[in-house]
Amino acid sequence: MSELNRDVLYLIFEQLQDNKKILYSCLLVSKTWCETIIPILWKNPWECLNKKKLSFNYISYCRHLNLDEILRIINENINEESIILNVQNEILTLFINENTKFTHLYICKILEHQIHLFHGVERCFSEIVFLSCSTGINNNTLTKLIETCKSIKELKLFFELKNNNCRIVKLIEAQRKLSNIVLTHNTNDDEPFIKIVEDSLIKHASTIQYCKISRWLTTNLLSSFVNLKELELDRPGVQIEIIASLIKNTSGNLIEIKVDYVSNDEIDNKKLIQAIYDKCPNIKYLKILVRNRNIPELEKLLTNCPHLNRLYLFIVDNQEHTFDWDKLFEILIRSSSTSLFKFAFNILNVNYLLKLETFKLFFDNWKGRHPMFLQITAVDEKMDFTLIERYKSEGIIKKFDYRFQYNINEDFEWIDDNI
Repeated sequence: MSELNRDVLYLIFEQLQDNKKILYSCLLVSKTWCETIIPILWKNPWECLNKKKLSFNYISYCRHLNLDEILRIINENINEESIILNVQNEILTLFINENTKFTHLYICKILEHQIHLFHGVERCFSEIVFLSCSTGINNNTLTKLIETCKSIKELKLFFELKNNNCRIVKLIEAQRKLSNIVLTHNTNDDEPFIKIVEDSLIKHASTIQYCKISRWLTTNLLSSFVNLKELELDRPGVQIEIIASLIKNTSGNLIEIKVDYVSNDEIDNKKLIQAIYDKCPNIKYLKILVRNRNIPELEKLLTNCPHLNRLYLFIVDNQEHTFDWDKLFEILIRSSSTSLFKFAFNILNVNYLLKLETFKLFFDNWKGRHPMFLQITAVDEKMDFTLIERYKSEGIIKKFDYRFQYNINEDFEWIDDNI
C-alpha cells in the first residue's frame, strides 16, 4: 500500500474521514501519507474543536517567552483596534500565570500591558537566565524584573532613540552571575544614559566572559573585562588602538575575536595583530582585516596561536594597492597548524571581480591536509565554480560556500563545528 500513488491514497483515506483515530495513526507512516491525510483532517476542523481535550498543558512546558513575537502575531492577524488589547491580554494570561516558569525572556518592544499585575508573574520570572530587552522598558514591568530576576547570565540591551529608562541599571546591578552582554545602540545622542549603563556593567567586570557591541563606548568598559573570553565588535566606532589595548590587558583567556570591517591604516592594523599573537595564545576563532604589509604579522600570529581553527579575513584589494594573494597563501600553507582548515575571505572592494584561479596555489599545496572548509564573499554574481568542484572531487575542499557581497549574512554558520 505504501507504493500507491497520491490519488489512490487520497481516495482510500477519504473513505476513512470519519474515523479520525485511524487517520491520526497513519500520519507518521511516511511523508506522502502525511501530506495526503492532512487536507482530509482539516476539511472541517471545527466539528471536533469542542470535543477534543488536550493531553498536556503544552504552554507549561515552554521555557522561552518571546513577548515581541506574541505581539507581532496578534497585531498581524487582528485589525480592529477596539479589541486588540483585550486579545493581547487574554493570550498573555495563558503564558504568564502561576503554572508557568521561564528561563528566557524577550521583551524589546514597548509593552503597554501591565504584566506586573498578572497573577503568578513572580514565579514565571524567578528563574530567568537570559533577558533581551529595550532600555525604554515600561517602568512597572522593569520594577517587577528588578524584584524577581537575580540570576540573569545573558543580557541583550537595545538602546532606544529616546525615553530610556535609567532604572535599567538597578536590574543590571541586581544580577549575581552576569557573564554575557550584547549592547546594540540605535543612537549616540543619549551619552549620559549610555555612560550610566556602562558604569553599571563595569561592576560585573570580573564575571563577564562574552561581549558584543555595536557603535561606540563612552567609558573604559572593554578594558575592565579582565576575564573576557569572546569579543565581538559589530561595525563599532571603537578605535583600533582601543581594541589592541583591551587585548593587551586581558589575561590570555580570549578564544574568539570578531572585528567586523573597520577602516584602519597598516600601522594600527599591525598593532592589533601583534596584540593578538602576544596575548591570545588560546584563540580559536579570529575575524579580522588584513592588509598587504601586515601579512608577515599574520604569519607570526599563526605560529603563536596553534589552537586557531577558524580564520575570517577581510581583504582590501584595489587597483592602487593590489593585494598579494600568493604571499598570503604561502604563509597559510607554511604556518597553519593542523587544527586550522576553516577559512573565509571577504573581498571588500566593490570593483574587484575575483577569479578563482587566484586560489589555485592555495589548493594545490593543501594536498595531504585536512580537507578545507572555504567561504568566499565577493561581488561577482556569475562566478564559475568549476575549479571548486574539481578540488572537491580531489578531496582538497570538503565544503564550499559563496556569498554575494550584498547578501552577506553571518559567517561560518554553514560549518559543522564538530568536524
